[in-house]
Amino acid sequence: MNQRSLKPLRPHRFAYDGLDRVIHERARLGLLTSLVAHSKGLPFGTLKQLCRLTDGNLSRHLKVLETARLVEISKGYALNRPQTFCRITVQGRKRYLEYLEILEQVVVDAAAAIKAESGDNAASALAQM
Repeated sequence: MNQRSLKPLRPHRFAYDGLDRVIHERARLGLLTSLVAHSKGLPFGTLKQLCRLTDGNLSRHLKVLETARLVEISKGYALNRPQTFCRITVQGRKRYLEYLEILEQVVVDAAAAIKAESGDNAASALAQM
């Protein structure tokens, strides 16, 4: 048994409570990322293309994000045609960035575990020689 396995683990170390379920869904993560990248907002049709969603799916996910106050949706006209415009809110940007911090920790933890495991395997291989 190596010394690393004798270290006490912090309780709930890998719970990742900050992974927001509203954001964590693939389509909504894509929508928020698109809107963060375009801080002035995007028209419905552009979001639809960027995230490869149908009208119905996009509407549904935008409604969830709007209910959570992560995005705001406005309707207006562009070139005499009705247009729906979507923009991330200040609260939405804040929650998105907090979510990314937790996701970065997941990546760091996974990379450390893989590195430790491959290091243990290398040490075992050397010991067998």
